[in-house]
Amino acid sequence: MKIKLIALAIFTLAFTCGFAQERTKDTIDDQVVNVVKPYTPTISDAFKIKDAPKLNDSSAIKKKNVKYNIFSIPVASTFTPAKGKAATVDKAEPMKLYDNYASIGFGSYTTILGEVYLNQELSNDEHVGGYFSHHSSQGGIEGLLLDDDFSKTSINAHYSQRLRDFSWKVDGGYDLQTYNWYGLPQNYFGPTEANRIDPSHTFNGFNIGGKLNFDDFIVKNGNIRFRRFADDRNSSENRFIATSNLSIPLQDNEINTALSVDYIGGNFDKDYNNGTEIKYGNITFALAPSFQLTQEDLTVDLGLKLVYLNDTEFNDNKFFIYPNIEASYRLVDEILIAYGGVKGDLLQNSYFEFADENPFVSPTLLMTPTDQTYKGFLGIKGKLSNNVSYNVNGNYFAENNKALFKANDAQSFATEDYHYGNSFGVVYDDVTTFSVAGELNIDVNRNFALGIKGEYFNYSTDTQAEAWNLPDITGSVFLDLQISEKWYAGATAFYVGERKDQLLLVGTLITPDPSPITLESYFDANAHLGYKINEQLSVFAKVNNIANQNYERYLNFPVQGIQALAGATYQFDF
Repeated sequence: MKIKLIALAIFTLAFTCGFAQERTKDTIDDQVVNVVKPYTPTISDAFKIKDAPKLNDSSAIKKKNVKYNIFSIPVASTFTPAKGKAATVDKAEPMKLYDNYASIGFGSYTTILGEVYLNQELSNDEHVGGYFSHHSSQGGIEGLLLDDDFSKTSINAHYSQRLRDFSWKVDGGYDLQTYNWYGLPQNYFGPTEANRIDPSHTFNGFNIGGKLNFDDFIVKNGNIRFRRFADDRNSSENRFIATSNLSIPLQDNEINTALSVDYIGGNFDKDYNNGTEIKYGNITFALAPSFQLTQEDLTVDLGLKLVYLNDTEFNDNKFFIYPNIEASYRLVDEILIAYGGVKGDLLQNSYFEFADENPFVSPTLLMTPTDQTYKGFLGIKGKLSNNVSYNVNGNYFAENNKALFKANDAQSFATEDYHYGNSFGVVYDDVTTFSVAGELNIDVNRNFALGIKGEYFNYSTDTQAEAWNLPDITGSVFLDLQISEKWYAGATAFYVGERKDQLLLVGTLITPDPSPITLESYFDANAHLGYKINEQLSVFAKVNNIANQNYERYLNFPVQGIQALAGATYQFDF
């Protein structure tokens, strides 16, 4: 009984304390419970509570809302937060580009090389400038009986202006070149004949021209050029060329038309053999309309070229019609593009162009245009990657009156300085040419670029025994390398295969040998190295013909051996 009373007292005390939080004052007084006899429990007295206690009070227990207040007091402060800045990437200072430069170099064989380029901006729309170049050498090729020095000097000036709807430019220049017919065939002539020869000859000339470019007009551009070319042997040539391109709207497309007028006239004091004067002159008018068709990956240019030729010396007129068709098809985006076409043209030959390609020609040349009946080509091009591109093609030419350089006959009764087989003339023949060419370009970045080219030729002539002085194989390699911010380098190399020529000794009781002569193939490697001292001044060194081959570019005309040259370039602004 006492145990039950003790349990009831403990339960009542716990229940009362549960509600003590609702009361503002505790009214329960302290009580003392006296235990008369200590309780000694036994196993049989233990029991389990089987039912969970239930609260019979139906009144809800409510929580008292507690509000928190912050009593802030304003305090004066002098602290000012700094403004944040976005993080930036450090950029290299852009390279300053100068409008003008001057370069000078000196090398072996008493070589002098100089260049000056000037360009001045008069306003945002006006520019004026000029260019001067000089390259000379005192020669010194071993084994020659005649002087081999040369000199080339050019000067040019230009003025350009940009207006609202078009821009225009006018320019003019003067050229002076001195060479020697030093290729004396020593199996025919010796020091005695060499002492009678003055091999020096000079070319000079000037040109003036201009061009117009229109922005939104049917006439897209126009170009004119007049050139006077002469030598110190009473030869002269005048040429005037005017060209223009038109774009005529046609529904959603355009018809592009090229117009040109080409006049040439000149004379040589005498021919090679019998001393009669040579005169030549003709004028051509050309019209070449074309229309472009595009459909998805296919692009086709359909056109033709009409040329009217008037020979002013012989009063002869001719009319030519040439194909002007080209197409391309993207087989695999930029990776593989197939292309092909058939074109033709009437090519105007000139004394200026012949002397520029072969300065050892004699002032006794015949002049006639070359009728390029057609040129067919077929190839593929594209990119192997973003940095590697390629181009492979095959070509077939059919040309009437193609100009070929051929050594002039050596005369035992020579009366002119170029009569000793030491000069070249021009012969014409109908020539068909088949060629296969390949090209690979690697442009990794602005610091490295590499290019490789090669082409194989096969010729078929009509009346001439060979396609004189035309190589069977050509190849070239170029390399540009930016080693560091200060150092740069580059290299070029080219290969020219075998060529054929013929040299005949003519005279009394002499039987000429008509056998062709084979000129050996040659390989020429060149390299240069430069160092940039500062933004404006740099120095350079060049080495040409590194293999030191005294090869013959033309029959009996060997070139200089290994050549070294060093110089400096200075960039500046006015």
